[in-house]
Parts: sequence; C-alpha cells; structure tokens
Amino acid sequence: MSRRTLVVGLAMATTITGLTVPGAAAEQATVKFPSSNFPLGARSAPTKTMTSVTSGIDLYDVKAGSSTDGYTVTVLLPNGRDAGTREAAETTLAAVEAAGEVAGIQRLERPQVADAPAQELFMVRVGLWSFKQRAKADKAAAKLKKAGLKVKVDYLGDDGLKTTGPWHVKVLTVDARTFRGSYAASLGTSVAKRETVSSMAKRGGAVAAVNGGFFNIHTAKQLRGEPVGASVVAGRLLSEAVPGRSAIVLRGRTARITELTTTITAVSQDGAKHPIAGVNRAAAADELVLYTEEYGAKTPAVDGTDVVIDADGRVEAVRTPGAAVPKGKRVLHGGGEAAMWLNEHLWEGWTVKVDTKVRDLRKKRNLQLTPDLHVVSGGVGLVRNGRTAITARRDGHDSVNMILRRHPRTLVGTTRNGSLIVATIDGRKPGITVGANFVEAAQFMRWLGATQAINLDGGGSTAMVVKGKVVNQPSDGGERAVGDALLVLPR
Repeated sequence: MSRRTLVVGLAMATTITGLTVPGAAAEQATVKFPSSNFPLGARSAPTKTMTSVTSGIDLYDVKAGSSTDGYTVTVLLPNGRDAGTREAAETTLAAVEAAGEVAGIQRLERPQVADAPAQELFMVRVGLWSFKQRAKADKAAAKLKKAGLKVKVDYLGDDGLKTTGPWHVKVLTVDARTFRGSYAASLGTSVAKRETVSSMAKRGGAVAAVNGGFFNIHTAKQLRGEPVGASVVAGRLLSEAVPGRSAIVLRGRTARITELTTTITAVSQDGAKHPIAGVNRAAAADELVLYTEEYGAKTPAVDGTDVVIDADGRVEAVRTPGAAVPKGKRVLHGGGEAAMWLNEHLWEGWTVKVDTKVRDLRKKRNLQLTPDLHVVSGGVGLVRNGRTAITARRDGHDSVNMILRRHPRTLVGTTRNGSLIVATIDGRKPGITVGANFVEAAQFMRWLGATQAINLDGGGSTAMVVKGKVVNQPSDGGERAVGDALLVLPR
C-alpha cells in the first residue's frame, strides 16, 4: 500500500460549525423535553423514560442510535502520540511496512471552535475489524508489538468522527416555575480530599447531584481534591478562579452561567498590601497563599512563614510552616519574597484584611459573597446565548483528545427563563454508549433547550446521583472520588 494512501473504510472528519439543531433553544422559554429527533448520529427518534423526582424536578433516561463501529490498530508516532503531522505519519508508516505489515494513513481534522482554528492531523492505522472481531484486532496489535512498534487497539466510536452511536444519557430538568428548593456547591469533608458525589449528596441532604469541575491531578497525592478554578461554598471563596474560565453561579434557586476572575489582597494595618496568589492549594516560590479551615491538610512544610489570623483578622501567631489550619482560623503562608512581606507587615496582635473580589465578567460587577452564594467552576464553555461557542483554548482544553475524541460528559445549562438542565452522557462502553465530543455536547445541550451551557469534569468522573442512587453508568465501573459537586436541595 502506498504511503500516501488513506485508510479505506475509516470515517473522515469534517469541520463542524454553525450546526442547525432541531428545536432551537433560542425559541424555548422554559424547560421541556424536546419532541424532535435525537441531534447526534442519524438523528433518529430516541427512546426515553421520565421519572418525576419531586416538584419541579424530572429525570429522563434517554437512549438513541445503534452500534455499527468496529476496531482498528493505531500505530503511535515518534512523539508517542496517535496523531500528528503528515511527515511523522509517513515516517511511522515506513516503519510498519519495513516490519512487513500493511497500513495506511488516515487524515482527520480537529474541528474549529470559537477560540481555536481547525487543525489537520494524520494517523497511521492497521486493519479494520467489526465490533465482534475485537480478538482479531488484539492479535494484530500483539504482532506489531513483537515487531517493536508501539500500538493500541482503538474502538472507532471513540474517534469523534462519524458514528451511529449508541448513546445512553441521563437528563435532569429543574423547572424554575415550580422548583421550590435551592442549589449549592460541595467540596465534601475538605478541599484537599476527594469524595464521591453520592457521599457529598448524602451529607448535604441533596435530592440530586452531579460531579463538579476539574480537580488538580498534578499536585501532591494528598491534595488532589483541589478544584482547578473558582469554588465558593456558602459565600466563602475556597479556590481561586482560573482567570476567565466558565463557571455556574448558584444563589438560592437561581443558576447562571458566566466567566469569573478573582482578586485577593492582604492589607496590613500599616497600609501595606500584597496580592494573594491562591487559596487552599500548593504554593509556588515567592507566592502568598491563603489557607482556610476547609483545606483539610497542613500548610507547605518549606522555608517561609505562616501567619495565623482569627475571624476578625487579628494576627494570633507567626509560626513555622507545616501545620494544620486551626478551626475557625485562616493562615497566610508565604515563601521567599512573600515570607519577607509577612515578617515585615503582619506582627502578632496586628490586624490584616483579606480583601476578596469575585468578578462576574458578563455582568461586569463583583459577586456579593453572602452565605447563599455558591460557585462551581466549569471546564469548557459550550453554548452562549443559544449559539454554539466552544471556548476550548481559553479554558485550557484545545487538544484533539478534548475537542474531537468522545468521552463521558457531565453538562450543565440554563434555559431562557432560568430553569436548569443537567445531563450525563455515558461513554467508553463500546457497543453500549459512545459518549460525546465538545461539538456534540454543545449540539445536545442546545437540543435540550439550553441557551447557556458548559462542560464540567467528565471521563471517569461523570456521575449523577438522584435520591441517593447513582443513576448513570460511570466508565470506571463505579463512582470515582472527585473534587466537588453541584447539589440540588429540596429546600
């Protein structure tokens, strides 16, 4: 086979922008399950079962599509990735042919999104087997590995290209007209510790809940519950924003999607000021970081200074770092330059103000940090004012894996009248449910009637709990402990 031959029979990608969605969300004023065909795949009529959870809250179990995708073997490129430049693909193809195997180059296109252009990429693939022939694909992969090639078996439904599904979805609708409960965010027992959605729902007395935003898997193991983005629980800022990242702002029984920034400043009684770089996370060199009693871990045991302050802002102690945050207190921690500032301006008995501003970038004003305010950080913006607006680059997810590939998704959106729509699209279950890519997730939320929508954490984190029971099928086989959750409370 020629090195320039494209793999025959494998679906090719197209740029997907400005799609028309049946039952356009812009025309829908309240929450109502659509009567039109399912918006993904062949757009066939879905099967759905509705369960009334409580006044104003309904749960839909939705299935659509059918399994027609099979398997192929992908040969990794020299950089260890499965897709890259044509030159890299041709080099890899030559290595496969030198091993006496037949392969082809497949061209794909990562779709253009609101803040990132389309990207042309190439893959090297060997063979095409039906869904029932997985064993043959595994055998071919083993043979290629023996020849010294790095390969993996791929289910084509995961590619993010053309598919017929299937899809298995849970949709929770909260009607603003009849709902009499409220919304809240939960970080579980502490910021640092991860916890399952069902555990957080039970502790919070929630009638329903879903996993929240992304959490930091790149920090120390004991700190990996830390949200990546803004978190506000009962009016207390427990994690700073990633500037400009999407979030859902909850107050009482209202929910609104926006983008946020946070500005936190320590102001000493002598007038000296210092920016606080973060809240309840590991500190980098020269950073001033604020730790609250919700942190659930010790401050960094590094050279520097800890200043313990009480609820009124009075400095109770200046100590060596590496101890827990006392109950009812906060700790300002600094290393390097920040430690020098603490030692110069925050003496025992002095006072300090922690000036905290959470700014709503859409309304261009600061949020009032009152006890009824809760914030859950999103991962990627999907829908804005009824139109697809995928902000993958701004939100740090402009890769092929995140934009194009299909994964389990947790999605949240609001309708024109302020009703809430929460959905989980299960995935990574070949032949059962394929998940969704960002473009499909946006299409799906618009179909449901969302005029604003964002993507929360997904993959193995995707979980929906209703009345104490996990109602979706987490791809890990069971619930994963996560950083935070969005709770729907009965009052």
